[in-house]
Amino acid sequence: MIRKGIILRVAALLVVMLALAGCGNTAPQTKDEIVIAQGVDATTLDPHMHAETTTTNVTSQIFDRLLVRDAEMKLQPQLALSVTALDELTWEVKLREGIKFHNGEPLDAEVVKYNIDRIIDPTVRSPQAGNFSSVDRVEVVDQYTVKIYTKTPYPILPSRLNLQIVPKAYIEENGMEYFATHPVGTGPYKFVSWTKDEAVVLEANEDYWQAAPAIKKVTIKPIPESSTRVAELQTGSVDLIVNVPPHQAQELDSGSGTKVVKTQSGRYITIVLVTGKGGPLDDVRVRQALNYAVDVPAIIASVLDGHGYPSTQPLTPLDFGYNPAVKGYSYDPEKARQLLAEAGYPDGIDIQLDAPSGRYVMDKEVAEAIVGQLTEVGVRVNLNINEWGIHVTKILEKKMEGAFLIGWGSDLFDADSSLYSWYRTGQRFNYYSTSELDGKLDAARAMMDVTARENLYHEIVTELVEAAPFIFLYQQEDLYAVNKGLVWQPRADELIRVYDMKFE
Repeated sequence: MIRKGIILRVAALLVVMLALAGCGNTAPQTKDEIVIAQGVDATTLDPHMHAETTTTNVTSQIFDRLLVRDAEMKLQPQLALSVTALDELTWEVKLREGIKFHNGEPLDAEVVKYNIDRIIDPTVRSPQAGNFSSVDRVEVVDQYTVKIYTKTPYPILPSRLNLQIVPKAYIEENGMEYFATHPVGTGPYKFVSWTKDEAVVLEANEDYWQAAPAIKKVTIKPIPESSTRVAELQTGSVDLIVNVPPHQAQELDSGSGTKVVKTQSGRYITIVLVTGKGGPLDDVRVRQALNYAVDVPAIIASVLDGHGYPSTQPLTPLDFGYNPAVKGYSYDPEKARQLLAEAGYPDGIDIQLDAPSGRYVMDKEVAEAIVGQLTEVGVRVNLNINEWGIHVTKILEKKMEGAFLIGWGSDLFDADSSLYSWYRTGQRFNYYSTSELDGKLDAARAMMDVTARENLYHEIVTELVEAAPFIFLYQQEDLYAVNKGLVWQPRADELIRVYDMKFE
């Protein structure tokens, strides 16, 4: 009887253990850590000292903005409750009260004034200074109110206030160099560590004013090789990868643990032609010839597997000022040869082309395809593939020769962002300009009349396409692959915002 009782008790215990194990399998703990793989590392963690989406995808986890764009790209209040035009030259910004930085420093009007003053300070050399060149001064009205006075009417100022806000006292105490590697913001995630070219690690801000994030730890890694990013996702080492190779999209979308999410991007890919150095590219006929020599639809079909849209101009259809009447350049190699001969180069020309690897979808492969097409019309190309940080530095320091591949996207969705940045004399990205174009860009930037402003941009775009300072390539379709349990929808501005994600 004793032995029988022991057996019964053991059996009962096994039943309970199996039942508990079954409960555990039917209600697993929700995943609360994410690993994101981009093609390149951040260049800095100071949000005012760069102009790159990949870096923004890191800093946007740490910093909030005055105004923020929602999923439909409409501006919404964030740290600012309202932005109001009092007259053509005066804007009032009302701030949300009670917001603190991760170190306890309060957000107030003095901090906002410091942020704008810092960007326009020529000694700081912020790449974003051009965005605020129309600002005359910023005035603190009270603890949570500032007034921004502009030199001329500046209709896009609210869009420029989609600005990540940094702490005044912390930077003044520690210096800009320290801040660039040890950031403090008001956002949903706090900085933990940054090992250059390996990973940025962040942790949830449990006191975040909009409620604590669902995902508690974020690791953002640079993995330049697309095949490596894919393999890391398939093995479960990462949860989200950018720039999915188009030819692998179907495989990843049908994988047991992965899926593909995509959206039409506000970014276009182009080749900038360096002018003003006395070479062949100073001749408009040569620049037009290069546009006729590149078969963009073939590149989209063969290299991008159809995931792209041919560009007709240096804007996308998502941008205010886009001119739908402009048809752009068609593929016409015979016309290219004719124009080169007319310009005095019947035997072709020699140029250098710089391109990055891993920053954009198939960027190196696109550059290689373009080299092949240019060769067919007698353009001999020396292709130079750069690491992304080197590529950006060469662009900003005006060290590019010949031509270079670049992608341009903006959360402004306004012609001013692209056209002023690339074609206004003195701007950091400027490689082509004229005094007449400067005048028109300045006039458009100061127009409060929406219709007149749009018409002027249409005129500018038409003239730029004729001048051909770019080889107009294509607008991206952004492809991401993710852990199948991740709930997230990509955006047209390419912003990856972990606060909007969760695992199921």
